[in-house]
Amino acid sequence: MKTLQGPGPFTVFAPTDEAFGKVPAATLAGLKADKKQLTSVLTYHVVPGKVLAADLKKLADKDGYVTVKTVEGSDLKLHLAGSMVHVGADNANVVSADVAASNGVIHVIDKVLLPPAKKAM
Repeated sequence: MKTLQGPGPFTVFAPTDEAFGKVPAATLAGLKADKKQLTSVLTYHVVPGKVLAADLKKLADKDGYVTVKTVEGSDLKLHLAGSMVHVGADNANVVSADVAASNGVIHVIDKVLLPPAKKAM
């Protein structure tokens, strides 16, 4: 994906291999067959800028929510709940935060995120 080859910085919410294993086979096949749809899903996991876990506390509203705009163009809600960070409407959990990358930071999550328009897949 050309987006991530740029200078960044970017924040990537990267699903684990196990998370991809939970995606129905038909959904994965559909994404592989539709490059536009696949790009949409992948770029929904990417936020412009470098957002570290400590930054979220500063950005959160009184209820612990932060809304960020993804490269895909949709809003992505993050929720701080004690020491946990939940990502997206399906509440993916951040299982490893602040993994350094050459052009930003990676937060490993336990679910694949689907953009709002793609929920029906």
